[in-house]
Amino acid sequence: MNRAGQRLLDFAPLLLFAAVLAFFGTQSEKFLEPRNLVNIVVQASSTSIVAVGMTFVLLTAGVDLSVGAIMFVAAAIAGKMAIAGWPLPLALLVMVGVSLVFGAFNAFSITRVRVAAFIFTLATLFIGRGLGLRITETRALNLPDSFLQIGSARFLSVPLPAWLFAGVLILAHLVLTRTPFGRQIFAVGHDVEMAKKAGIRTGRILAAVDLISGVCAAVAAMVTLGQLGAVSPKFGEQKEFAAIAAAVLGGTSLLGGRGNVLPGTLLGALLIQTIENGLVIINANPYLYPMVTSVVIFAAVLLESLRNRVK
Repeated sequence: MNRAGQRLLDFAPLLLFAAVLAFFGTQSEKFLEPRNLVNIVVQASSTSIVAVGMTFVLLTAGVDLSVGAIMFVAAAIAGKMAIAGWPLPLALLVMVGVSLVFGAFNAFSITRVRVAAFIFTLATLFIGRGLGLRITETRALNLPDSFLQIGSARFLSVPLPAWLFAGVLILAHLVLTRTPFGRQIFAVGHDVEMAKKAGIRTGRILAAVDLISGVCAAVAAMVTLGQLGAVSPKFGEQKEFAAIAAAVLGGTSLLGGRGNVLPGTLLGALLIQTIENGLVIINANPYLYPMVTSVVIFAAVLLESLRNRVK
């Protein structure tokens, strides 16, 4: 019974994804058109990239609630630079630098000051959103067309966001499955004390995953700017919850030590975006969107609880 239950839970995200595709496919002929399916992948790219960074953090039994705020601050600063006439490559480089500063700030406080990750990154969330609102003066920033080129550019007929999305996923998968660093992440998440006894520098591992999460937030912000061409006061808002839900739906444990980005986090992010896209296609009441999101998060937590019971 346990073995059958475990296999069912392992395939639960895939089964849910297939059920969602079947449901919306029967509700609208446009939903399963190749163009719309490509749009789902492109629209999911930002959430997927953030979710990859979140997966690294969750694997160490941590959490990063600041990723949405990091996206906002990085985008706000880059937006101001672009409007002032600074070159696009420099603005993008600054986005990465800002995200690394936030990641380092989180890492130092968690590993050195030993503040709980949940508490400190929650504080960083409010700091980041407040700073972003101060920079933008709570007004939308309409960016130059150069930013839109990131979202509209194509290579081999595939949109650039999809290439960035695929590149981040493949790189993260290789790091987690083919490198000593990846194995150390799993070891720290499984049992941090045993990892210390094994000679792993756990502080460096915890700091590294926070930095990775910050960089992923920066890349996700670039993709989002390329798609929207503007920085609104709600830029990146609640992105952290979508990232956590995507990772957990894909099989990453909130307790650490178990999970993967391929196919796990990828499938979770696509599932969330497919539901959002399907609701738009069938012209569902917009007031239902938050309720559906809450159901997705609840499903993620429920699956995680069931997995822990079986295992």
